[in-house]
Amino acid sequence: MQELFSVEGKKAVVTGGTRGIGYMIAEGLLKAGAEVFISSRKADNCDEAARELGKLGRVQAFARDLSQEAECRLLVEQVAEHTDAVDILVNNAGATWGAPLEDYPESGWDRVMDLNVKGVFNMTRFLRPMLDKAAAPGDPARVINISSIDATMVPLFPSFAYSASKAAVNQLTVHLAAELAPTILVNAIAPGPFPTKMMNAILDEHGDEIRAMTRVGRTGEPDDIAGAVIYLASRAANFVTGAIIPVDGGLSTTGAAH
Repeated sequence: MQELFSVEGKKAVVTGGTRGIGYMIAEGLLKAGAEVFISSRKADNCDEAARELGKLGRVQAFARDLSQEAECRLLVEQVAEHTDAVDILVNNAGATWGAPLEDYPESGWDRVMDLNVKGVFNMTRFLRPMLDKAAAPGDPARVINISSIDATMVPLFPSFAYSASKAAVNQLTVHLAAELAPTILVNAIAPGPFPTKMMNAILDEHGDEIRAMTRVGRTGEPDDIAGAVIYLASRAANFVTGAIIPVDGGLSTTGAAH
């Protein structure tokens, strides 16, 4: 059973891996024996995360803005300096923008869509040769996209570009799954509320209300998201592609929010 869920010795790229859900994923993969490459826009965040995560295993961190195609290419080139094959790509880097409908700026749309959608597409296609190289019979490479429950339910707050971008990530996931199988399996995880920098202000103000809306009465914890990623990255999910898995305590799936 341990072998079934093992990612021991796998090489994983986790974008946006220096904080929040990305950090939780990188930490979980390292604890499970994978080697991890993480990225973030800010070099100081990369340095700090690499220091902390390096206590758990082999990790490399690179400062790249994945909203730009050229930066996606550069990140892949940097990873290629350390390995010629990547088993797991977790497309987690993302941005949000909140503003009332009448004030919602074009710049918010550009920033969110460029990173959340184009970044996912570009990282997948540029890393594809290294994913193909890692794939073996009975052990496909994996792409795991981090979506959001806001893609499938009306968001609680005015994050118009964010929810639209995550719906696009879901559609991109199934499209890429059809394109890249059987060598590469592509799935998505749709997290609900987790205590991250992106969510902290909302949880500070509405935390009790949000926790009450989940069936399990709490927000997500690191093991919740790490466990879902490890499942999708392991042999246990060899027959799963094109899936979008909510990890939200039932908030989006049981009608608790309505």
